Amino acid sequence: MKFIILTGMSGAGKSTALKIMEDIGYFCVDNLPIALIEKFAQLADQQDSELQKVAVGVDIRSGQKLGELQSVLDRLNENGKAFDILYLDSADEVLVKRYKETRRTHPLAGGERVDKGIQKERKRLEFLKNQADYIVDTSNMLTRELKAEMEKIFVQNQDYKNLFITIVSFGFKYGIPTDSDLVFDVRFLPNPYYVEGLRAKTGNDSDIQEYVMQFKEAGIFLDKLEDMVKFLIPNYITEGKTQLVIGIGCTGGKHRSVTLANALYERLRHQREYGLKIEHRDIQKDALRNK
Repeated sequence: MKFIILTGMSGAGKSTALKIMEDIGYFCVDNLPIALIEKFAQLADQQDSELQKVAVGVDIRSGQKLGELQSVLDRLNENGKAFDILYLDSADEVLVKRYKETRRTHPLAGGERVDKGIQKERKRLEFLKNQADYIVDTSNMLTRELKAEMEKIFVQNQDYKNLFITIVSFGFKYGIPTDSDLVFDVRFLPNPYYVEGLRAKTGNDSDIQEYVMQFKEAGIFLDKLEDMVKFLIPNYITEGKTQLVIGIGCTGGKHRSVTLANALYERLRHQREYGLKIEHRDIQKDALRNK
């Protein structure tokens, strides 16, 4: 039997994750009382049980009883009951934004601000995150991307590393992405904006890609960037980092940055040590401003 404990921060997507687990064939129970988890695991593991795949949602709604979960996990281990812990996390600023958008109150905030409740929750859940087999950071994930990551783990049974990389192209005139871990400026390259017939196109068009990459500096930059990122990734994984955002910027975020972000994505996308996606944050902003 496959037994999953699904936990993590409020607002990180646990309800969505449980629905995904159901869709891929898991029997899911949310907010099961801590005292019943051990008994439930025993019943599900009986030979005549029809439950072959089970997921149990556990979080701070368990209140003070959450502190008893460690003893339950220890007994499951002692009795040879195998389980995995899936922990969903998200950046504090993203969680605050999600709470504001839904106009919900954090369960631990009381009369304080949301960020105070988030700090308390992190402290209470720290013991689970430290033991987690899978940590998925949903800060920059769409639902379909979360589904893809979970299917990779629980359907395709791929080796999973808890690092998800987002490559973001952007325009400096619109500001550096606030969640960037690494930022690279490619404004040293000639700008297609000033070339007749290229201004309206983007780095997703072959004409722009050919123009940018014809300069030897672009290739050298890309080689050095790839080498550095590949050096950093295993070290980040060892350090326990779960989310890496690489920002590549030019003036408007439409030509050079898009081209180099696409090129870096192509060089990294075949690796299996991490999840990977690409975003072009500002690619359409000039078009919108000129209307």
